[in-house]
Amino acid sequence: MEEDAPTLPLPEAFLQFLEANDLDPSIYTAIDSTPRFIRLKPGFDACVEEVEKEVKCKLEKVQWLQGFYSLPPHVQIAGSRAYQEGKIYGIDASSGAAVMALNVSPGDHVLDLCAAPGAKLCMILDLLGDSGSVTGVDVARHRLAACRTMLQKYALGDRCRLFVSDGTTFSVIPVGSRSDCKSFESGLEEKDDVFKEWTSRRPWKERRKANRSGIPQALSKSQPPELIYYGRHSGVIGLAKGELYKTVSDVEMGSHGYDKVLVDAECTHDGSVKHIQKFENWGWGTFQRRVLDAERTDNLHVLQLNLLHNGFRLLKVGGSLVYSTCSLTLAQNEDVVEHFLKENVNAELAEIDGGARNWPCKSGGIPKTWRFDPLTSQTSGLFVAKFTKVAI
Repeated sequence: MEEDAPTLPLPEAFLQFLEANDLDPSIYTAIDSTPRFIRLKPGFDACVEEVEKEVKCKLEKVQWLQGFYSLPPHVQIAGSRAYQEGKIYGIDASSGAAVMALNVSPGDHVLDLCAAPGAKLCMILDLLGDSGSVTGVDVARHRLAACRTMLQKYALGDRCRLFVSDGTTFSVIPVGSRSDCKSFESGLEEKDDVFKEWTSRRPWKERRKANRSGIPQALSKSQPPELIYYGRHSGVIGLAKGELYKTVSDVEMGSHGYDKVLVDAECTHDGSVKHIQKFENWGWGTFQRRVLDAERTDNLHVLQLNLLHNGFRLLKVGGSLVYSTCSLTLAQNEDVVEHFLKENVNAELAEIDGGARNWPCKSGGIPKTWRFDPLTSQTSGLFVAKFTKVAI
């Protein structure tokens, strides 16, 4: 390691973690110099000079990722008018690559199974345009509420619906699918029990029910999804509430599932520049519990596999699923992919279209998978794999 390389002091326990996972510690020598990235909303190219004047630095266009710009890591954008007016948003270029791997097309019905905190969700909606729909799911209500705030700020929620739900059991199919499916709920046949235009204020019946039952601290796997937002053209308005929660068999899902699914799974975040830097303030003891704890790592492997299984179940035949994590370990990436492929004969790894060969990253440990890291890519760390569902 070069003596003048910018370094983040890494504790011995983390160095042991890296060694156990066959990760080169030099990956982290560039972590303090890794640039920040922003994405310009389509149609706002003219505001680049405006942003540069406000933040007092030049935005460097990311040549391999359309609409992205990089800026020095210390520069803050939250005070800029372009940010406050919803013309730009912060998202790492590696995360942008994961979204581009989906190859979203107009008219697609897209599922973001782990949607919070929302930057990738916004990018998907940007790419979708004026047709199709996006369904965002997250197990944490407060984090999904932050997604809702982002959608409203960036005026991107028109074709989106957001559900608080466990991503390993979520089963709501895309809008416009079969009308003769089984309903998740019963006793909802009243003519006036239909979705009207969304409002942030809940009906008094729902507020009274919530007050009586109390707000659950942990989401149960058996708990029906909670719809906390839907846009005017998301397909929800006018639906009976039982119709929204209709379900289909796994066989029928091949025809009535989503066109594209993103599973950006919960992980140890050991490849995330922002997370690693936060532990300087939080303390490395917190890092030990959140990243290095063996039991947590084992539980995460199971969770990641279950999220991938369910996301793939909700995919239609011929559709594409992208699996990503901001971990750099084999256990949370290649091992999950190999395990999943063994259990799903109708799943195939697919080449990532759209210029992936020009991405500044390395091939993963399995052909057709990719790895970003701070040293190689000058981005945050990310693993990306793409699957397609074939008919059997």
